Amino acid sequence: MTTVSVDLTGRTALVTGAGSGIGRACATRLAAAGAEVLVVDVDERSAKEVAAGIGGRALVADLSELDELDDLPSEVDVLINNAGLQVVSPLPDFPPDRFSLIQRVMVEAPFRLVRAVLPHMYARGWGRIVNISSVHGLIASPYKAAYVAAKHGLEGLSKVTALEGAGHGVTSNCVNPAFVRTPLVDRQIADQADLHGIPPTEVIEKIMLNRAAIKQLIEPSDVAEAVAYLCSPPASLITGSSIVIDGGWTAH
Repeated sequence: MTTVSVDLTGRTALVTGAGSGIGRACATRLAAAGAEVLVVDVDERSAKEVAAGIGGRALVADLSELDELDDLPSEVDVLINNAGLQVVSPLPDFPPDRFSLIQRVMVEAPFRLVRAVLPHMYARGWGRIVNISSVHGLIASPYKAAYVAAKHGLEGLSKVTALEGAGHGVTSNCVNPAFVRTPLVDRQIADQADLHGIPPTEVIEKIMLNRAAIKQLIEPSDVAEAVAYLCSPPASLITGSSIVIDGGWTAH
């Protein structure tokens, strides 16, 4: 893979959900660019493993416990809001507690983190906020009420942050992948297979990639490269945007 030239030497980056999947790939890529990376995850073992591999610092936090966010460092130059979870269920059966949980982790926690880090970014006159959204931040799918609602909320938060940060050297953007080869998607495949009564292979071909022009799951490293680009000098005028990586899904 060809990588974009980005130098984050002297910068500190905080990545949530960095113990696996997209978060892990982002942490690895930003460390390779020279950033000191704070690896935040609810799973202590995973956070420590990733941090050890990239020379970063592991921080354990449950983003659904919003008060725990007050203990995370706020003097960071790059914030990657990545942590998330998924529940697949028809609306009449959707558990209200799981709906609330997803909003806390994927909307309220990013809000609190953005609110906490902006003063430092404003003071330095430079900051990069990248929210890992989804094609579901732009369009909807059945059975994913909480996830779609949360990603749409994250898109709105990102745009407001972009408008407020523009005069302070701070950009805020979303990266919107379709299905990425991660543990979260693996669980979705199993859930959808149970829901529709079909084999997992058919879930990928007939449901997940049905509308995509390119029938291929996205690799976490592809998402991480888009994140790195948004931190590079050529991307300094990209803000309030949603960078879609979906194999042509939303082109329909």
